[in-house]
Amino acid sequence: MIEVRNLTKRYEDRTVVDDLSFTVRPGIVTGFLGPNGAGKTTTMRMILGLATPTRGTVTTNGHRYDRLPAPMHEVGALLDAKAVHGSRRAADHLLCLAESNGIPKRRVGEVLERVGLSGVAKRRIGAFSLGMSQRLGIAAALLGDPAVLMFDEPVNGLDPEGVLWIRNLMRGLAAEGRTVLVSSHLMSEMALTADHLIIIGRGRLIIDAATDSFMQAQAVRSVTVRAPGADNFARWLTEAGAQVSAGPEETLVVTGMDSLAVGRLAHDRGVVLAELTPRRSSLEQAFMELTQDSVEYTAGTESAA
Repeated sequence: MIEVRNLTKRYEDRTVVDDLSFTVRPGIVTGFLGPNGAGKTTTMRMILGLATPTRGTVTTNGHRYDRLPAPMHEVGALLDAKAVHGSRRAADHLLCLAESNGIPKRRVGEVLERVGLSGVAKRRIGAFSLGMSQRLGIAAALLGDPAVLMFDEPVNGLDPEGVLWIRNLMRGLAAEGRTVLVSSHLMSEMALTADHLIIIGRGRLIIDAATDSFMQAQAVRSVTVRAPGADNFARWLTEAGAQVSAGPEETLVVTGMDSLAVGRLAHDRGVVLAELTPRRSSLEQAFMELTQDSVEYTAGTESAA
């Protein structure tokens, strides 16, 4: 379990993490989300003792990271897949970590097998693709067989097969009862992987909720309608209190009224519906709407020439 309490980090006059509190529980995958500059990486660095909090506390299984007697046996982390010696061979890199942390040598072969790198164990890391480097970083995180695992953007550089693999790996690790915290910008992947979401913006907590609960509470529901005489039906929908906009291929997008109410109105008005499809916005859409006031860097809109 990871417990963050009133965590604050300031760099001179800039507050990067601002009175942040949350708990990452075992047995589930927790997604750690936020726009660029939200403070995610800084928070993860403080969890790992790589940055010192200005105020507040963060513990792993009840202890500060720098007071864990055998850190790699308790916490495994991937923060930067390329932060390795490129001239080392993959197996030698893991062997150095194992020997310096009291981990049996046999674990090197076991984790290389688990991440699919057994065939390149003797290849120098500098020749690895980003996807291969990600797999090696995950192998290093798993080396001590820890109960707590943290991954920062673990699917970067992975092909579709690799993305599916890391998704299944994280869910499998959580099913074993481990604590799994993963930071990612891929909302579609988090929707498939994370059981719980922690969303921050400008260093502050925005959402701490189960993924399903968040989607039900935040995601905008709409109904796609296709019907002859759509203009008249759109007017009747508006008069009934719905919000109506034009959708693709001559459809209407209706919000503020569910599909049952739309169908009843069509029946009452004698409208024959060619399509009546309830829809829910994606996690990405809900995330963008929720964090729009916390985005630090926003590109301007170019005007057409």
